[in-house]
Amino acid sequence: MSLKRKILFFACALATSTLVLAQTQGVSKDTITIGTIQDLSGPLAGFGKQVRDGMQLRVDELNEQGGIDGRKVVLKVEDSGYDPKRAVLAAQKLVNQDKIFAMLGHIGTAGNVATFPILFKKNVINFFPVTAARQMYEPVHRMKWSFASTYYDQARLAGPILIKEKNAENVCVIYQDDDFGQEVLQGAEDAVKSLGMTLVEKTSFKRGATDFSSQVAKMKAANCDFVFLGTLIRETIGTIGEARKTGFDPVFLGTAGAYTELIHKLGGPAMDGLYAAMTVEHPYLDAASDQIRFWANKYKTKFGEDPAVFSVYGYMIVGYFAQVAESVGPNLTADGFADAMEKATLPANMFGADEMTFSPTKHLGSNRSRLSQIQDGRWVVVSDYIGDH
Repeated sequence: MSLKRKILFFACALATSTLVLAQTQGVSKDTITIGTIQDLSGPLAGFGKQVRDGMQLRVDELNEQGGIDGRKVVLKVEDSGYDPKRAVLAAQKLVNQDKIFAMLGHIGTAGNVATFPILFKKNVINFFPVTAARQMYEPVHRMKWSFASTYYDQARLAGPILIKEKNAENVCVIYQDDDFGQEVLQGAEDAVKSLGMTLVEKTSFKRGATDFSSQVAKMKAANCDFVFLGTLIRETIGTIGEARKTGFDPVFLGTAGAYTELIHKLGGPAMDGLYAAMTVEHPYLDAASDQIRFWANKYKTKFGEDPAVFSVYGYMIVGYFAQVAESVGPNLTADGFADAMEKATLPANMFGADEMTFSPTKHLGSNRSRLSQIQDGRWVVVSDYIGDH
């Protein structure tokens, strides 16, 4: 090739590379801008602040190590207050004003669903939202990727095992009247159906409810000895607390939405006995490995409090994003990221996360979960992973 043709070739290549960068929202020569929407002021603020802090810790680590392909990572955070309408406004700001490349770890089912049109119109990836709803990866869309075993599968797969173990006869469900609660309800219905049973009582509550006396009274009247919980933090505490006060003592099974140290911290001894499906273990420092204790000390030094399981989620989500983005190479685009995800395998890690695999038709990393129970004021894992990988 002549010198003139070589110069022309490299000029064209440079122009193409520059054009790709110019057309890729959120990716510049020096930075990759990502966004997240958390509940920092509403009923899930306990979760949202932990996710945000875990994400920020991993972003800081990445930037200290040179970023992703030499680009520093910029994290933009917005508060939804766990309100889908506010989530839409937050997404509009992040996508149209902050020009994010990807949305990471957005908390809440309804908020995520409400923001999909805004993201996908601009080819913005919705990466590993902090919700275990099936809508996070179904129907398949190249901009939708999920890591969390679904609430539906958690109830459907873990429920029958525990129902049989406890010889339960009258199975009930209490659930939040929204997308999240519907996932748990459907999982509970299919769980009992697999055992040749039906739910003897189904009772719901509105998002933000604080009084569960009527729902508990219904379940007590139905002689329920096993209750699926489509509840999050305060609804779990409120339901179980009301049950204990009235002498109603069934087996309670929650999902990963109820798997948090805030349950036993805020609910006290009344929460002992609660089961929940989960994946990543809460990092109790007196039981953690040296590696996790080192990580936890970094977290506490930065934020002034011990990390929790939702801190781990945030930290992992940014780490997984960086791993995939790095594999794409310097010409990072949304389509290139989606191509990489379609063949990605993300390994198990020190926090106990399951190995995840993806394909063009499989946008959920793993549907498996484990069972944990509150025993003497702390979560104890009581099963291996349940379900097919």
